[in-house]
Amino acid sequence: MSALGIGDDTTVIAYDDAGGVIAARLVWMLRAFGHRAALLDGGLAAWTGPLETTPVKPTPATFTPSSWPQARLAQLEDVTAGAAGIIVDARNADRFDGSLQLPTDPQAGHIPGAVNVPCRGNLAPDGRLRPIAEVRRAFAKVGIDDATAVISYCGSGVTACHNLLVLEHAGLGQGRLYAGGWSEYGAEPGRRAELG
Repeated sequence: MSALGIGDDTTVIAYDDAGGVIAARLVWMLRAFGHRAALLDGGLAAWTGPLETTPVKPTPATFTPSSWPQARLAQLEDVTAGAAGIIVDARNADRFDGSLQLPTDPQAGHIPGAVNVPCRGNLAPDGRLRPIAEVRRAFAKVGIDDATAVISYCGSGVTACHNLLVLEHAGLGQGRLYAGGWSEYGAEPGRRAELG
């Protein structure tokens, strides 16, 4: 981070070409460590200014490392032992219900008891975040309100961060990330998966 010019007092604005669902991991991690970060709403497609075409050599900055914020993370035992709250799967519905199994999925389905809130559903057709009222309704449909403890997961802990950022932005609190995701949970032979 220091070599990229990102220091302790830097505000990072991250973007991608997928409406922020990938860049969300960087933003979530920086925030979890206490740094200021945000997503560019709508991603690269929403940027109307000029794009840099030549590399910029940043001035090194002081970025102080810190330990993983354990309170923001969930572990395998949290999702298998019936942790308090709701476990949210951020993957698309076809991966959640098991009708699609990608080569990266160790098996089809989802963690038993999890609910599905596909992170790409947080975005309007133009790639920008849906209005807060719509986002809150989508989470309310699966039982999440501002008093609900949430653990978010996906395939490998990337797009689950988009749901976590959106929850926070909508005033629904800070959930925890199960970074191992379906890749870890589903990799154990004989571990039960739910379909449908």
